[in-house]
Amino acid sequence: MRDLVFDDMHLFARVAELGTLSAVARERGVPVSQVSRTLSRIERACSARLVHRSTHGLLLTAEGETFLDYCHRVGGTFSELEAEFARKTRDIGGVVRLAVSPSMAHYMIVPSLAGLTERYPRLQVDIHADDRLVDMAREGVDIAIRTGSTHTEAVIAREIGHHSRYLYASPQYLQRHGTPSHPDELAEHKLITNSAALHLNRWPFLLDGEPVARQMQGHYRTASTGIMMSMVLNHLGICRCNDLIAAPLVAEGRLVRLLESHTDAKHFPIYAMMQPQRHRLPKIKACIDYWADWFGSIQPSS
Repeated sequence: MRDLVFDDMHLFARVAELGTLSAVARERGVPVSQVSRTLSRIERACSARLVHRSTHGLLLTAEGETFLDYCHRVGGTFSELEAEFARKTRDIGGVVRLAVSPSMAHYMIVPSLAGLTERYPRLQVDIHADDRLVDMAREGVDIAIRTGSTHTEAVIAREIGHHSRYLYASPQYLQRHGTPSHPDELAEHKLITNSAALHLNRWPFLLDGEPVARQMQGHYRTASTGIMMSMVLNHLGICRCNDLIAAPLVAEGRLVRLLESHTDAKHFPIYAMMQPQRHRLPKIKACIDYWADWFGSIQPSS
């Protein structure tokens, strides 16, 4: 076993996580045969069969499970050592793979990247914009940023911000159709609603001090936040959307927040999720600390 190096243990851990040699080969940009040879060499060094290979994929043996446990322990120790030296030298670098929804990527993450690069010039960010919840280990994701309740035993979640939802329209739309002063007046307006997350179409109001949720029927409907924002910016109607997305557009005079005193706007958390064995990596901690500061700085006043 003394012939093994740290990268061997890292490779074996990724084989166990991804489940196929081809996935590890794609991740590393090497031929599958090279990964296969490395795995065989690891097994020879351990004098044990660590993996059963079949047409259905890979399955760890009992010895493989034991070896994987030690790989994770060694990896965790190495990460802590790396973090200690990075903390002292402030030399943060490497690729961080980020999973985030397309709307959050476009309106929140992309505007933050210039500041992140200025703080850590050697850091590289690879953005995977998708609404689905990714398998972080299998897809090699370092950080996933999501809203709402997303805790599982497989990840560590840190709250880095919060958001609310309000009603918005463009000044041009309001000039043409008038500005509603009460939720009852929304029946006279064109509304833009969500065709996928139907619960978002129950718009919450405060009427005479009491919370009331009204199911809204949209004249225009879409499952895409990006398309919804395009609709409202093209003066088609009134939408209910994330205040962090709308805030810069309000500041630019392109959107107007409506019925604020009548809106029952609750706060919803924004989480950064990480794999337990990787959350101490300096590059990951640096990004999450930065984005926690970023979301705090762009938080609009309620």
